[in-house]
Amino acid sequence: MSRVASIRKQLFLLWVGVCTALTASAQVSLIHGVVKDKQSDEPIPFASAVFKQSGRGALTDSAGHFILYAGSWTAHDTLQILTVGYKPVLIPISFFKDSATFVVKMELLPPSTGVTVKAKYNRALWFWRRIIKNKPQHDRTYWDNYSYEIYNKLEVDLENINTNKLGQNKLLKPLNFVFNYIDSTSEEKPFLPAYLTETLSDYYHEKNPSRSREIIKASRTNGIDNESLIKQLGGMYQNVNIYSNFIPVFDKQYVSPFNDRADNYYNFKLLDTQYLNKKRLVHLRFTPKHKGEDVFEGDCWVHDTTYAIQKITLRPAIDANINFVTGLSLIQEFKQVKDSIWFLYKDKFVVDISPLGQSKLSLKGRKTATYKNVVLNDSSVIKKLDEAKTAEQVDIIPNTKDLPDSFWVKNRHEELSKSEKTVYILLDTLEKNTTYIHYRNAIQFLTTGVKDLGNFRIGPWYYWMSGNPWEGQRLRFDLSTNKDFDKHWYMHGYMAYGTLDNAFKGKAEVRYEFQRDPWGYINLSYKNDLDNGQMYHDQLGTDNVFATIFRRPNIPFKYQKSEEKKLEFYQETNKGLGFGLTVSSKQYQALINLPGAELFPVSNGGDPFNSFETAFRVRFAYLERNIYENFDRTSLGSDWPIVELKFAHGWPGVLKSSYEYNKVDASVSDYLKIPPYGSIYYNLFAGKIFGTLPYQLLEIHPGNELYYYNRYAFNLMNRYEYISDRYAGFNIEHNIGNGLFRFIPLTRKWKFRQFWSARGVIGDLSDANKQMNFVGNYPFHSLNGNWYTEVGTGVDNIFKFFRVDFVWRLSPQPMPNEAVNKFGVFASFRVAF
Repeated sequence: MSRVASIRKQLFLLWVGVCTALTASAQVSLIHGVVKDKQSDEPIPFASAVFKQSGRGALTDSAGHFILYAGSWTAHDTLQILTVGYKPVLIPISFFKDSATFVVKMELLPPSTGVTVKAKYNRALWFWRRIIKNKPQHDRTYWDNYSYEIYNKLEVDLENINTNKLGQNKLLKPLNFVFNYIDSTSEEKPFLPAYLTETLSDYYHEKNPSRSREIIKASRTNGIDNESLIKQLGGMYQNVNIYSNFIPVFDKQYVSPFNDRADNYYNFKLLDTQYLNKKRLVHLRFTPKHKGEDVFEGDCWVHDTTYAIQKITLRPAIDANINFVTGLSLIQEFKQVKDSIWFLYKDKFVVDISPLGQSKLSLKGRKTATYKNVVLNDSSVIKKLDEAKTAEQVDIIPNTKDLPDSFWVKNRHEELSKSEKTVYILLDTLEKNTTYIHYRNAIQFLTTGVKDLGNFRIGPWYYWMSGNPWEGQRLRFDLSTNKDFDKHWYMHGYMAYGTLDNAFKGKAEVRYEFQRDPWGYINLSYKNDLDNGQMYHDQLGTDNVFATIFRRPNIPFKYQKSEEKKLEFYQETNKGLGFGLTVSSKQYQALINLPGAELFPVSNGGDPFNSFETAFRVRFAYLERNIYENFDRTSLGSDWPIVELKFAHGWPGVLKSSYEYNKVDASVSDYLKIPPYGSIYYNLFAGKIFGTLPYQLLEIHPGNELYYYNRYAFNLMNRYEYISDRYAGFNIEHNIGNGLFRFIPLTRKWKFRQFWSARGVIGDLSDANKQMNFVGNYPFHSLNGNWYTEVGTGVDNIFKFFRVDFVWRLSPQPMPNEAVNKFGVFASFRVAF
């Protein structure tokens, strides 16, 4: 064979080989997958993706990604996704067509009932103890000071939307365009992105003295103009420290798996080890040791050299006592900022809330916080903190709300997902839709009771109609201004009319709020109406449509009328100290079952039951958090006791007043969380009145004549039953949580909660005040230096909304021929997680 022929033959064989190789390679498919948790949508690292028959596979990376090649050897194979704690996922190879990219959502396995290894043989327990030993240096509270930039994102989605049923609803047909925004691209149930907020801020903290400051540099809140609410959306009040002994979940405190005594609450198990960025990580799993406790289940990856947490996932135990939540995940990731220092990098909180049931319309909330530019133990932190006026201060840089998209594209820490981008488009469309605005305002009116009409506000609607024996049917209408009328001036008034007494009553007030943070105002008011006694904002008063329904029988009605003119000044400081000065003139008139003015003659030229009083009060609420709405303020509480002191003096001869007296009273109250034993509310109070006065100016101990439970009153004491001119008392309520109910399978399933309460007051009345007031048809008594006490317990969280109290009156013993209820059953309604 010639040399040329030989070369041709070799080229032909090479061409055949190349064609064969290309043909074979054409039969190979590239499979790119992402493995995620079904509830939290969080990537699952180091999960195995393996072909069941051939055994070929790969592990997911730290972002949950994997890549596999499928060829003729996998033609009839099945891809199997496996990771500890999750149900295996099997995917036939026929599912893939050519190259494929797909997402695998993995569901959690039910709690294991396997055998628990004794602690002294448990290697995982030894590893956990090493984490506890080293946690002080990994806890961010280890540093004298630190700062970082934080990006907060909060998204709310609607799930389980029945588009067919809602689309046929005549009332919702004008909003059918919303269904075009439903995300149904995945195999999971479709959802409607409903709301999204973003904030970008700088956060500074010092350990000793303890002080924090946040400067919100930008916020995108989609219609939320309430500055006090925007401050809650930053990083100041949403920090979760997984190294703490207890971790907050809504209003509860869960035992952390890294609590110093967590081995009493958790079982630990070592799973495997992996390498990430040349660092060896140990996989540790933790599960509840006992049923019904407020603990987590989950897992974490731990650096084997420093024993620092690299990533952790927490989920409430399946039988934890929490309402409306069908799924919840708390994920934190840490990164090294120096050789042996790990600092929080990402914080994610995902919750599914289903108030109507798991298959009904539900909410999914996603809160993500990312941290950058971490600075440790630096003078720049101290400099920023020195500029603050309070120990915890949140500042909002002016004109930084709703900045253009270009700002957020440049400055947000991570790009928005497809569904998150959809939120802004949808909300912008809805805000221009008159039907949506009408429905939104109607829902707000029903839930809050008030409605804004331009610069004015009407309501609350639940005051519009009520009834009592003196007035018959009572009709009332309220009208006030809102913030659109003026930022500082506030006017409010109401008019009421009784169909039986044929009399008009009402109130008018005007307030000038010269400062909001710290709060300061001056208020002038006039009121002429029935005196409903001391009522609290979260309790059921007598001037209410529901009061008629819940009133207990066979208790005489007691009514008086009051006409009051009052001028009040109040100012707080940046340190939580508030000062108030009040000047008031008050004239009482007894109406039903109370001694009248004819039994209280005066000889100084004034009118009976007429007083003129000046009062000075001091209130100290250190680092109290408040939400402002219109010109009202709602306290979110303080981590410290709230102390109030008041001194008042009565001046005779002013505006026909008749009495000279001095009053001093004080109170201390606090709401303490004492995990794992629930929470305690307490109020300690005392006072003394110097002078001989009619009953209206003495201390009338608060009673309750309704079946609706009142946490601030004595529930088995009637109104006007006891009066005192010197007194001291207490009010304690301990909400335990599931308590003993967790040991009974049925009550554990129903999520009943246990509590107890105790209230008492010791009081006395001078002989002069007894002589003045025990006249005519008087209904009241003196405690004569004895205690009035009542205790209670009951069942909370019945059907997730209701509470039943069983209350016993222990003392004093009833007077001869006096009928006293020594036991009572009360109900109340509340919404709580």
